[in-house]
Amino acid sequence: MHFTCNGTDLNFDIAHCTVAGWTGRDRTAIDHHIKELAALGVTPPSSVPLYYRVSPELLTQQSEIQVVGDNTSGEVEPLLLCAGGQTYLGLASDHTDRDLEAHSVAHSKQVCPKPCAGELWEFAPLAARLDELQLRSWIQENGEKTLYQEGSLASIRPLDELMDGAGFLEAAADGAAAMLCGTLGVRGDVRPAGEFFMELHDPVENRSIRHSYRIKPLPVVA
Repeated sequence: MHFTCNGTDLNFDIAHCTVAGWTGRDRTAIDHHIKELAALGVTPPSSVPLYYRVSPELLTQQSEIQVVGDNTSGEVEPLLLCAGGQTYLGLASDHTDRDLEAHSVAHSKQVCPKPCAGELWEFAPLAARLDELQLRSWIQENGEKTLYQEGSLASIRPLDELMDGAGFLEAAADGAAAMLCGTLGVRGDVRPAGEFFMELHDPVENRSIRHSYRIKPLPVVA
């Protein structure tokens, strides 16, 4: 995949991709969310956080993705990428099949593409102030761009902790590795949309990474 970082072009052959789930820093809020999902038929996680391995080919920078059915939705997340001993921070969406999620969270993560932005930031200079970084997403809804998620990385477990839990740096020893690091709560209900917009904002340096994509549902054939 092709990225840019500080004006430098980077090309990575990503060999490992992990989606970290249940990564909220507030355990009480996580437990409440687990109960909400259980009421919808979603099996509670075996541990918190939980790390789902998915195919690296799911990562995409395309402006449109195709999914099966009309009940999928995006989740704005920090993206970590490690290659050649260097770690980068970016932006991705853990787009998920909500119908399949009720049967298997792991399978629901595997069946949808994971859109990501083409820009990265160096991780090391940000490591001491990651909690200041802000995530936002919007959806196209009723002809309008509607704020869907908003919060800071302080709502997510420290990224170093997630890297350790997933064995992220070890995985990168034999090929570039990527990890989506969990998301924020949504405004209103989790719901599908025709277009998803997302942003990672650094208020100190007043810079942002942005990406958007359209969602094209394919028919479900019985």
